[in-house]
Amino acid sequence: MKTWHKVAGAAALSAATLATTAHAQSSVSFYGLADAYVGSVKNPGGNAAVVQQGGGMTTSYWGLAGTEDLGGGNSALFVLESYFQPNNGTYGRFAGDSFFSRNAYVGLSNGLGTLRLGRITTPLYLATIQFNPFNNSYTFSPMIFHTYKGLGTQGVVGDSAWNNAVAYTSPTYAGLAGTLLYATGNSATDHSAKKWAASVTYANGPFAAAANYQYVNFSATPGDFGTQLPGVAGLTNQNTAQLGLSYDFAVVKVFAQYMLVASQAASGNFHANTGQLGASVPLGRGSVLASVAYTGSNGSGDNQRRTTWALGYDYPLSKRTDIYAAYKYDHMSDMSTGQTYGAGLRMKF
Repeated sequence: MKTWHKVAGAAALSAATLATTAHAQSSVSFYGLADAYVGSVKNPGGNAAVVQQGGGMTTSYWGLAGTEDLGGGNSALFVLESYFQPNNGTYGRFAGDSFFSRNAYVGLSNGLGTLRLGRITTPLYLATIQFNPFNNSYTFSPMIFHTYKGLGTQGVVGDSAWNNAVAYTSPTYAGLAGTLLYATGNSATDHSAKKWAASVTYANGPFAAAANYQYVNFSATPGDFGTQLPGVAGLTNQNTAQLGLSYDFAVVKVFAQYMLVASQAASGNFHANTGQLGASVPLGRGSVLASVAYTGSNGSGDNQRRTTWALGYDYPLSKRTDIYAAYKYDHMSDMSTGQTYGAGLRMKF
């Protein structure tokens, strides 16, 4: 009888332990992507250079992410993600970039949505890469160049991820979801330094769409805005609105984007209108990628035009590894034409 009580007690203790473990379940994952290519790069107004670089199709990165079940449908989470350059082993996208420059935040999530605090990727950036066939390629994507690598009076400033940020993302209802993002300058002497953004996304079967707006009056630190656009002297603030659409017809997936960037400065106001059309066409095991973007800007005597198009082919070797080749043509008013081509290898882990 005593033996039976001991067995029953041990079973009860094991059951309680399992219940506690289930209640406080947690997980941590390690993941990332490495991408390197060889080719030739010539930007508008520049010289051609033979290169072996990272990030032909995707900027290389690695990350750690974790969640903990707090019970009652609540969970805590964290994400730490760092860019790196496989061609030279350095971290970041460029010299001086922060270590966890892709994302670095903690958060809480439940049925009412997700709240995050830290360095957070902007909804505008996520929509920019989602609705063009070259995704987040800072080497070949025409839309990335027209958005984040602007020339003259053109381009979006403020970076693709914001420090000192608070974000709320709603649950998805019938394919609809929304995000609000606010970032402070953390400055005791400049309380007006801020960034904020709002987005609405929709996905239903083969169709997806996103509408985004963001306002910024500083880039990395308060007071650094004056020289962010080389063609706009004394920049004070910038408003950006963007609409993106895609539809997968199975035989071809089409992409479209429209973006308006309004920059205010002591020297006057400047407006840039950008449109992008793209397609991804299955061919064999891989896909042909094509995209063209056009930006026209005006204001205070400015009348600049930029046209960029790219053509590429992406071929999967496995679920994790693919090879690619692409060519990009880039022409800006009053500058020599840029041409970039290359081939590379990308691997997820």
